[in-house]
Amino acid sequence: MSPAAEAVTDALRELHTRFAGLREGRLADYIPQLARAEPDAFGLALISMDGHRYSAGDASTPFTMQSVSKPFVYALALSVLGLDEVCRWVGAEPSGEAYNAISLEPDTGRPDNAMVNAGAIITTALIPDTAEAPRFERILDCLGRFAGRRLDVDEQVYASEAATGDRNRALAYLIRSTGPLPVDPVAAVETYFRQCAVRVTALDLAAMAATLANGGVNPLTGDAVVPEPVAAQVLAVMATCGMYDASGEWLLRVGLPAKSGVSGGLIAAGPARFGLATYSPRLDPGGTSVRGRAALGALSERLGLHLMHNPALAASTVTLVATAGDLPAAGAAPQDRALRERVGVVAAQGAIDFTAAERVLYALDESRTRGAGPVVLDLGQVTGVDRVARAMLRGGLGRIAADGARTAVADPARRLALPGPGQRDAPTAPRAFVTREQAVAWCAGGPAG
Repeated sequence: MSPAAEAVTDALRELHTRFAGLREGRLADYIPQLARAEPDAFGLALISMDGHRYSAGDASTPFTMQSVSKPFVYALALSVLGLDEVCRWVGAEPSGEAYNAISLEPDTGRPDNAMVNAGAIITTALIPDTAEAPRFERILDCLGRFAGRRLDVDEQVYASEAATGDRNRALAYLIRSTGPLPVDPVAAVETYFRQCAVRVTALDLAAMAATLANGGVNPLTGDAVVPEPVAAQVLAVMATCGMYDASGEWLLRVGLPAKSGVSGGLIAAGPARFGLATYSPRLDPGGTSVRGRAALGALSERLGLHLMHNPALAASTVTLVATAGDLPAAGAAPQDRALRERVGVVAAQGAIDFTAAERVLYALDESRTRGAGPVVLDLGQVTGVDRVARAMLRGGLGRIAADGARTAVADPARRLALPGPGQRDAPTAPRAFVTREQAVAWCAGGPAG
């Protein structure tokens, strides 16, 4: 496992250990099949914009999407019909009510938004239905493209929902009585039940959230699932409506567009940064996973993920990935040049946060020309390193050093607070130097000064 993967995976594992003991909440027994879930199942997953996958616990355990499907079917409707047409049928205002409330405009019967059940039923009904491309096949294909693999339906959960879903049927008939439901209520709800019963894992959901965060492009497959404006529109509605009557509190404290589901799934997206997902079926009274809510809140605080924080420009963080042999070295003897060929060099710039640090660590891996080759990180053009990024970079460099490779940082501002060349530590422990050339010389086996 690479240093970057270990640094992020360690954070997920620590959160898993920290919150696995939570016993609050109860299973969603109003759908009998969901009450059969393992109550102590708990998985976390994160996928970055570069397609790197991290997970802890039961991240590969299958469960059904339930309401987590809503943002993605909403994205499909927006892609097919456009924002103005979809908004004729479904609003975009927070309801301030529970997921299954009767949240309809008094005069039009239009649901408040596409994240509550009433709005989701209409959104599902808006998807075109033809002999060549039946409505549900369109939906299933779209969900699979978001996940990066073909998905299927848990037929037992579907049957259980269909047998107990009278409230959703009542919602559909109530909407139809006011005029706006574009298809037969029975057909609309049956498709909605099948949509909710699509089977995924936490890793699948992290990929789906990451696709929205990546402007509609799946970072695992490169597939442009929906246009960038659609992804932005969906994230906006998730931010304001995705957690139902707790959406304001969630945005205030966690600061990420999110969506919960009563099977225990929970997703969150950091635009241009990552997709997050958790799975744990114990629910709070609002229908949100107790462990998932706690873990994502703690992860956001720990890694500085709140949407309103000023992020680093991650795409321009890494400015150089090379070997020292590719760089000028006046007066170097032939044997010195041979040693320099073994030294990987990565240079960074700007402000370093969690996302930027992950990119730097992967660049360090890329720069290592041999199995345990020495490596230099040049922070000379870095303007700041936040607390989370500092821990990640120190940990990643330490792991490279633990493999037996000399590791050094050109860190004139002492941002990482590593030992200098004259300080005694393990022979390969990371060292800090003022200039890149001093760091390269030490990594190439030269003097430590």
